[in-house]
Amino acid sequence: MLGTLRQKVFSTGVSSSSVIGQSLLRIRPSFSATRSYASSVKEMTVRDALNSALDEEMSADPKVFVMGEEVGEYQGAYKITKGLLDKYGPERVVDTPITEAGFTGIGVGAAYHGLRPVIEFMTFNFSMQAIDHIINSAAKSNYMSAGQISVPIVFRGPNGAAAGVGAQHSQCYAAWFGSCPGLKVLAPYSSEDARGLLKAAIRDPDPVVFLENELLYGESFPISAEALDSSFALPIGKAKIEREGKDVTIVTYSKMVGYSIQAAEILSKEGISAEVINLRSIRPLDRPAINASVRKTNRLITVEEGFPQHGVGAEICASVVEESFEYLDAPVERISGADVPMPYAANLERMAVPQVKLF
Repeated sequence: MLGTLRQKVFSTGVSSSSVIGQSLLRIRPSFSATRSYASSVKEMTVRDALNSALDEEMSADPKVFVMGEEVGEYQGAYKITKGLLDKYGPERVVDTPITEAGFTGIGVGAAYHGLRPVIEFMTFNFSMQAIDHIINSAAKSNYMSAGQISVPIVFRGPNGAAAGVGAQHSQCYAAWFGSCPGLKVLAPYSSEDARGLLKAAIRDPDPVVFLENELLYGESFPISAEALDSSFALPIGKAKIEREGKDVTIVTYSKMVGYSIQAAEILSKEGISAEVINLRSIRPLDRPAINASVRKTNRLITVEEGFPQHGVGAEICASVVEESFEYLDAPVERISGADVPMPYAANLERMAVPQVKLF
């Protein structure tokens, strides 16, 4: 990632995008520097942020309920639903058999009738078993019914590359669901993102795909007093500038935000000022924020774990070329996962997703 960023700023020609295929060094991102949070009073893990958001929304609205595999007695495969069964009972925290198509269909039907289901997938890879209900039953109903059917449902769970679980369990679905009209697609990075966006998703009248990251659940982030208020929610469709800069714009989401921040911090020591934009929302996409940043820095890099072809980065690059081409001083650049199914071996897995620094 660093090599590509340096080339983007200093090269007058087309910079290389071969960074993905090289042996790369994983550097744990630093979460303490450069991000600004208003009146930070404590730190909170992403796991606890999601748990508290669910708890507060279930307390505020009796129509909200949680359904999925192991969400009750086991308290969630990743403990996101910890304590909710004891507090709200089995009618609102519903353990299901291993049948994504079944419980997703039940959830969509419940949303048709005015309830607000939160459907947990143990991993979003398993959402493929339920993709007919997510897209054909949930996403299209409002439009096809001329607004008569509202589907207030949230589909949530871990998305993207995990660790050592192979190709069937390590894939990013942001581009898949982000291409479908009728869905809203969110991808939080920090605890404040997770808490504010999940609350907004549960309150929203439309179906929301909520893409968490398994490797971020245990990470702690500063969280403001404002974000700890039970009324807190973040606006859907608004990106956040995590780090301001003037030489190059880095647009990214989810776990890659941390990597991009650390890369920007390293580059700052070399005199390169990188602006890092945390998308937060994949659909709707905050095109005005992206284009405004590019018109200031005149260069664009996108960073994502997903596949390069038809990816989120490809859509962002197309948007900038369409709306801000005359402001670009260099070709747009995409950094993404390798165009291969995720390898199982740890060394190959590291080579298949973006890293901060080369060997």
